Amino acid sequence: MTFDLTASVPPLIKKNILIVDDHPFIIEGYKNAITRYNTKQYEFSISQAHDCKSGYDIIENNNSTRFDIAFLDISMPPYEEKEIFSGEDLARLLLKKMPSCKIILLTMYTELLKIKTIIRTIQPNGLIIKNDLTFDELLLAFDRVIKNEKYYSQSVVKMLNQTTHNAIEIDQYDKQILIHLEKRSSIDEMLQNIPISLNAIEKRKKHLKELLKIKNDSDQDLVKEAKSKGLF
Repeated sequence: MTFDLTASVPPLIKKNILIVDDHPFIIEGYKNAITRYNTKQYEFSISQAHDCKSGYDIIENNNSTRFDIAFLDISMPPYEEKEIFSGEDLARLLLKKMPSCKIILLTMYTELLKIKTIIRTIQPNGLIIKNDLTFDELLLAFDRVIKNEKYYSQSVVKMLNQTTHNAIEIDQYDKQILIHLEKRSSIDEMLQNIPISLNAIEKRKKHLKELLKIKNDSDQDLVKEAKSKGLF
């Protein structure tokens, strides 16, 4: 009599992972953590990109794999041609094309306003401040997210527990205005690229200056302050 010793062994669960980060050593750290995670249950296929353009190309490729989990650095070289300026924009693209993909965002930002804006607009499954990032932290985040739980690193949790009376919220139109102001675009260029009226743009600029307590009429001071708070 012979026994099939493999009959009771369940097949490995395959997961497709995307990593986009402009620091190669960080990508290798992610890969090392992922490939060591529960190898008896999962099999991982990892794709990687190093900036917004290469990330965009992987996501938009018609033959691209459907990703289950994506690790995205927020601050990366932009792909201005496609208006992909950050990992947040890549996350939006991913969620549009692959709604079931779980997003883990990593950032150096430590501004409460920026963190709250990320959570409100992207609703990531994981959010990690890079200063918190260790091998164990990465494994813990990956374990929580793969089990359909959310994971925020310690610094994120600490910031969210802070009480604030000065919460500032901006939307995509505000962000586009700030981007064009930083590039010193003309009014005509702004009107061509932002689907709101000139009057609406001016009102939003005024409102942003009030929110950020800009006491003069300088657009560049507005851009500088918005940038320092991680608004775009």
